Amino acid sequence: MKTNLPRRQKGAAAIEFAVVFVVFFAVFYGMISYSLPLLLLQGFNQATAEGVRRGVAVDPNIPDYSKVLQDTAKDAARLNLNWIPSAFHFADDHVTASYVGGVLTVQVSYPSTLLKGVLPFMVLPGIGTVPNLPADLQARSSLQF
Repeated sequence: MKTNLPRRQKGAAAIEFAVVFVVFFAVFYGMISYSLPLLLLQGFNQATAEGVRRGVAVDPNIPDYSKVLQDTAKDAARLNLNWIPSAFHFADDHVTASYVGGVLTVQVSYPSTLLKGVLPFMVLPGIGTVPNLPADLQARSSLQF
């Protein structure tokens, strides 16, 4: 049995496909472009928490306790970020540790402009840059001794 479509319905499938493809591509691109910064933030949070945890193990009776504590926490955080590929240009100075007033703070601050070589940014009319990221991706953990 053969059905004849009216002439005006001939291109409807192509138009529907184009609309559905644009929506699918936008959702897919959004998932991909935001997943990498979220993965980095999760890694930064884990690294700072691990740096603070390692700081707890430092003996407070050793000489130059403050410096050893900061170095231990910073090294532990850096060690947890070894998985980041070299294309991301992640440097050791993105990790800081401070011990002020009995509070150990470990922070990772990564400029999102360094992602431009790794992650494709797209400028959409009416929406702007996708993904729209803050100037710095940051994570911080602290513990009071």
